[in-house]
Amino acid sequence: MKMLMFCVRRQSCLSKKLRRRSETLHWRDCSDSASASDKADHLSSLQKLFSDHYYTVDEQLNRDNFVHSSSPSYGPLGMELRKNILEQWWRSVVMSRPQVLGISTPHGIKSGTVGQGRTLKLVDAEVFSHILNEKKLYMEALQKLPQDFVSMRTSLLQGALEQYVHFVKVVNKKLPFGLAETGLCYQLPEGPPAVPGYPSEVMQASLVWFCSPRTSSQWLDYWARHRLQWWRKFALEPSNFSCSDTEVEEKGNKVARGIRLLYQFPWGAEPLETLYNIGNKELLQTHKGNLSTLQYTGGKKSVVPHVITVNGNIDLGVLAYLHNSLQEVKEGSNRQKQHIRKVLKLHPSLAPFKVAFDMGRRASMELQQVCEGLLQELVQGNISTWPGYWETTSLSTEQLNIRYDKMGVLFTVVINSGTLESGLVHLRSRDTAVKETMHISEIKSFLTKYIAAPENI
Repeated sequence: MKMLMFCVRRQSCLSKKLRRRSETLHWRDCSDSASASDKADHLSSLQKLFSDHYYTVDEQLNRDNFVHSSSPSYGPLGMELRKNILEQWWRSVVMSRPQVLGISTPHGIKSGTVGQGRTLKLVDAEVFSHILNEKKLYMEALQKLPQDFVSMRTSLLQGALEQYVHFVKVVNKKLPFGLAETGLCYQLPEGPPAVPGYPSEVMQASLVWFCSPRTSSQWLDYWARHRLQWWRKFALEPSNFSCSDTEVEEKGNKVARGIRLLYQFPWGAEPLETLYNIGNKELLQTHKGNLSTLQYTGGKKSVVPHVITVNGNIDLGVLAYLHNSLQEVKEGSNRQKQHIRKVLKLHPSLAPFKVAFDMGRRASMELQQVCEGLLQELVQGNISTWPGYWETTSLSTEQLNIRYDKMGVLFTVVINSGTLESGLVHLRSRDTAVKETMHISEIKSFLTKYIAAPENI
């Protein structure tokens, strides 16, 4: 069934302003023309590098596409990187503390539960075409469309608010506790409501934290520190990640205090994650007439908890870590022989592939079988492996090293004819470019210990 998306403008309220603050990307123009040109060339080369090495498709991970709210198309390495970031986010927020419960909510929002502001609705294209052809039904049917079709979520907040009543019973009405979720949300670019915009899919990670009104401000600060430390943990240059205070105002009055976690891109700082203390207004609006089900025992009286929202843009996080991890390493002692080696030094926990293979040119069938056997052994040990021996027929060892460095592969296993006799291989490190001799039977054990090392988690 073909679907047609259209947007509906409603009255503005806190939900709308929160979405604008937390999800809109405010791109800045460079004032100096020469500097702008240099940055444009730099960004263009980065985009080509990411596209050529399977992170994105057709150089889509760039400034203009984010401006027009067009989600990037990921290649195999981009998908693995985003998956690894999501896994580490979930491990940090959910798996490391019993007070946070994971949930999953539908993309479509039930009628009557969607917040105010600009929303997206799914419309059956055939029904819409029929309405346009029936002149008598035209106005009446168009007026009913906003009520008759499902709204698509633009954030994960509403789903958590709806499930609060169920899970507050699970925790025996003990606060604080949180509900976490990751998933796709749908967004429209900023602009006048009369101008149609192409909706984009954005991968978000959300924590909705319910706590006592008395401690809500402290919890906001706690989660801001926690999240900033997490982003910096996997960064090659942690100083590029920072935070700043923000607030939401309505009719001249401050209605929510917030903190933005920023990454300093070449074109300016952009929010990767936003946190707000939104009080209990939205929780009360979601559960109208059910005040008793919202309350918990706090001291001498029952009160409705306050809500802390933590919302992260994972797609923008992918872009941030790609920019942060790319390093140019100068090699060679003699200035005339020095050359620059580009290396994508992604953190071991985030690197899409941990190991690749190199057999040299014109490898025998026996060497290919050895590679395939080792590949299967590593895959069974949950070690992501790039089957690079497919490419050895056309690329030299030096060319493969350059390619794998730009792909961010942690180690390259170099197998040659001597391996068939002695069982020895060379293990080349991405970060040091040093080769270490090792028996082929020790490869899996070494990689497992390296990836599981405390400093690499």
